[in-house]
Amino acid sequence: MSTNLLTPPTRAAATPDDGFSGEQKRYLEGFFAALNAKGISFGDLAPAPAGPAVPAGPNLDDLTKEERIKHDLHPFDAIEQLMLDARWNAKPDPESIFRFKWNGLFWLSPVKDGYMCRLRIPGGVVKSFQLRELAAISRELTSGYIQITTRNNFQIRLIEPKNCPEVLRRIQSVGLHSKGAGADNIRNITMNPCAGYDPMELIDVRPFVNELATHIISSKEFYDLPRKFNIAFDGGGLVSSVEDTNDIGASAVEIGENDQGIEPGVWFRIALGGVTGHQTFASDWGVLVKQDELIKVTLAIVRVFIRDGDRTNRKKARLKYLLEERGFEKFLSDVEELGKFKLLRLPADSPVQLARKFSQQGHTHVGAYPQKQDGLHYIGASVPVGQMTAKQMERIADIADNYGTGEVRLTVWQNFIIPNIPAAYVKTASKALSKLGFPTEQSPLRNGFVACTGNRYCKFAASDTKGHAIAMMDYLDKRVKLDKPVNIHFTGCAHSCAQHFMGDVGLLGTKAKGESGEGYHITVGGGFGENRKVGRQIFSAVPFESLGTTLEGMLKCYLAKREEGETFHTFCNRHTVGQLQELFSNS
Repeated sequence: MSTNLLTPPTRAAATPDDGFSGEQKRYLEGFFAALNAKGISFGDLAPAPAGPAVPAGPNLDDLTKEERIKHDLHPFDAIEQLMLDARWNAKPDPESIFRFKWNGLFWLSPVKDGYMCRLRIPGGVVKSFQLRELAAISRELTSGYIQITTRNNFQIRLIEPKNCPEVLRRIQSVGLHSKGAGADNIRNITMNPCAGYDPMELIDVRPFVNELATHIISSKEFYDLPRKFNIAFDGGGLVSSVEDTNDIGASAVEIGENDQGIEPGVWFRIALGGVTGHQTFASDWGVLVKQDELIKVTLAIVRVFIRDGDRTNRKKARLKYLLEERGFEKFLSDVEELGKFKLLRLPADSPVQLARKFSQQGHTHVGAYPQKQDGLHYIGASVPVGQMTAKQMERIADIADNYGTGEVRLTVWQNFIIPNIPAAYVKTASKALSKLGFPTEQSPLRNGFVACTGNRYCKFAASDTKGHAIAMMDYLDKRVKLDKPVNIHFTGCAHSCAQHFMGDVGLLGTKAKGESGEGYHITVGGGFGENRKVGRQIFSAVPFESLGTTLEGMLKCYLAKREEGETFHTFCNRHTVGQLQELFSNS
């Protein structure tokens, strides 16, 4: 794809903001003209007695550079500049690079001259006609590749500035959008990918996801947070939403018969402050929330964060740090005060809360499974490192139409699910997906690979995570035969977009000695849900050229020395770091 990027036209200097829009100014001019016509002047108006001082926020000079950029011009109001850049096919200036993220556009320089567009697909629910248009956009206006993210979402890469308005228009033309997909916003809302179909779920969380998504897109209020914010809803189904890795994780629980006056049935527990890149899972808030109050409570939490989050230090601006500063109980009272409600306190280990009857562990997002609807199945397909071509996406849409109802679900594992397939068509649909390059057979190894974008397109990444993950997938699959699932997460930098700390094996890109100059720090024993654990680092800066033999030795050592039926996660967590280093080094 040829490019001819120009230096952007000179930007006009920002004018001071007097706090009034043009419409407000016109109203006030008319208002005071009417007063003057009636002979009323300011002298007729006695000032009211001074009230108590209202606490002020940080001084403008104390805010971070990013907060000052937002203060000077709301990022949504930078759309005119985006159009001007498109006219000239111009590179964005530094402030526009930040503001354009509000429309889901990420400038890829210095790795590439072009944008990545990240969409918002609440709950990962997408229709076949939308897939076809995304495939056409990718083929006609970008690199021709589409990636599934770890927030059940899509990314399209390498868009020239001149094509950005057209990409946004065409995305919106099929009922999708990219508003708030980056920077200091509520990111794509995640959920169980089989919500509404899973026979094991306690409740279908799609209505909650859709209601919250409507609130977010309908108000500027939710597009100026101190930092990014992740929300997930888990209805208790077989395939987890990995909600404990989010700033807010809402999990459905069942309350049994009791003498505490709590109505039996399905409620939600709230966990707060998850940031796995900062080695922190969300912690239970100690409350139960009614179904009809879930969105109200969620929005109140977000509003307290908007009001009180740290805007002076980007490294301490996530919800996790506000919770650490205030404590959970004080934060709870702040949320109750702002929301004008009172929440029911109940410890997570209370006997009135019934235990889950099954595990959410394992690769249950791949394969064919019966739905709660009689005679229908959903099929989960594995997408190697979450990347597909436009042609493959079009064929997925065809398969969803021909054998299902035209619906596709994206997963946080960078794979997809096609629901509503009659039993008679399961084998045919599975064969068609496998022929397309997306196997539907369970593989304890291949199904568990997750990889961020890597240094092919991301300036922060130290390694080619997707390329290396594919290479390791092929290398290990030929040499190690596993009988229990192992998740292997490749992430290119400390931002941990691939959440390496929660993988059975986590690989963090770094510079290393070797021909490629790229390597990985290796952590082991991470997990989520009932196995939640932050992985521990056992090896540093392993060159990519040695990574295959290192991982092969680790997995073979586990197979040789594990106890009967033991998972890799359990094996690693019953040994110390020193013991694991010795065991794996001698393998």
